[in-house]
Amino acid sequence: MRLPATLTVGELSARSGVSASALRFYEEKQLIGAERTTGNQRRYARHTLRRVAFIRAAQRVGLSLEEIAAALASLPDSRTPTKADWARVSRDWTARIDQQISDLERLKAKLTGCVGCGCLSLRNCALSNPGDEQAAHGPGPAWLSTPENQARSTLA
Repeated sequence: MRLPATLTVGELSARSGVSASALRFYEEKQLIGAERTTGNQRRYARHTLRRVAFIRAAQRVGLSLEEIAAALASLPDSRTPTKADWARVSRDWTARIDQQISDLERLKAKLTGCVGCGCLSLRNCALSNPGDEQAAHGPGPAWLSTPENQARSTLA
């Protein structure tokens, strides 16, 4: 049996396991593309299945939509990406993923050491605010104000 060259949104949803609304969102964010029929129905090229699988895998490891979009922008739109295409993209993410693993291991170690604390004080808790370093940024949730502060306070 020969597979069709294009898939409807329902077929792509069924084959990929991703809801039709998520596929429309990915299209809106220009992560995937569809052609329109004369009746204005979406038709996705078969290679879109690989792009959707790639998006979902990247999301599972914590990559942002911006990072995913940048990677997908480097892939060909008009053909199925090759093994070499995917290898190049994955190489670009290796350092990012290794750093994330390291950060999560440090977080896990700190969580284990803090389970009995029960203080729930973001001002004093060694996990969220080691050494109360955020006090220098003023009262309130200053530690949430920037990604740099958030990353430093939760991963230090």
